[in-house]
Amino acid sequence: MTRQDYREDVGGLARGDWKRLDESDVRIRPGKGSRPRSKRRPEHADAVTAMVVGKDRGRWTCAVEADPGRVVTAMRAREMGRVSVVVGDQVALVGDVSGRPDTLARIVRVDERTSVLRRTADDTDPHERVVVANAAQLLIVTSLADPPPRPGFIDRCLVACYAGGLEPVLCLTKADLASPDDLLAGYAGLAVPTVITRHDEEPEGLAERLTGQVTALVGHSGVGKSTLVNRLVPDAELATGDVSAVGKGRHTSVAAVALPLPLPGGWVIDTPGVRSFGLAHVTADDIVQAFDEFAEAAEECPSHCGHLGPPEDPDCALDEVVLRHPVGAERLASLRRLLVSRAGGAES
Repeated sequence: MTRQDYREDVGGLARGDWKRLDESDVRIRPGKGSRPRSKRRPEHADAVTAMVVGKDRGRWTCAVEADPGRVVTAMRAREMGRVSVVVGDQVALVGDVSGRPDTLARIVRVDERTSVLRRTADDTDPHERVVVANAAQLLIVTSLADPPPRPGFIDRCLVACYAGGLEPVLCLTKADLASPDDLLAGYAGLAVPTVITRHDEEPEGLAERLTGQVTALVGHSGVGKSTLVNRLVPDAELATGDVSAVGKGRHTSVAAVALPLPLPGGWVIDTPGVRSFGLAHVTADDIVQAFDEFAEAAEECPSHCGHLGPPEDPDCALDEVVLRHPVGAERLASLRRLLVSRAGGAES
């Protein structure tokens, strides 16, 4: 074998070029010897961009260029391995992107995410799950009655927002059954944007808030989340469930799905109803960093400070901020309530 033949046989790599490879670049083929083989991937310069809008049994539904009129079905390319692909991801597609029946494109790349909504099964579960990617805001849907609101759950959703880079929006439904005043008073210190809806009125204020945005929706079953989506997206045809006698709704959404809003546009991502929102993946510092007025002071705290203040953290530097700026006391109290929730506070 000539030197040229040898270079061609190893994929164009000279012996010296192997120094640029590591364990992830080679694999051993059983029965074929131990010759290194490059796993360099093609650049796919002809790939088109798309937004993942649904997933079902190993197949992803994608809207090419985020156009709801150009929907294709895709599979994950072999070279992607087990890279996570979730609703909201911006991906690169190759292959047949016509969208014709019985055609299949391939996902060859997932772009860097601008935000993530993560949760775990509970606070002891080490395996986090990305529910939605690249949403600009999270609409936390809770009913004011039937079933009653659960502030602890709202707090945990807020924590997930601050840790994942989403803007929280509180949506209070069924205002025709109960007043929102008491619940809103508890979140005054956080200045969370709020939208209030009634069963007997169209959610016009909510529609305006969502226009032009990618918005994920989260909430317990029975709070009216799917009913809202059906009003916002008339073609959604989502099933809505009745609230059971014990106050817990039946799960009506079984998987996350992105639905296009009518012109001038935007997307809503309906997520499955959840009974708990685990935060095992979130640290206290993740939350504090979302509060600009406390983020810098937190760097002066002792290591492993939970930022809860006395007696748990007597040397927490966040209290110094409030001494200098007393107007931040309510804000700090709200922040610490979220920290308690993250640490395992009740969801009731």
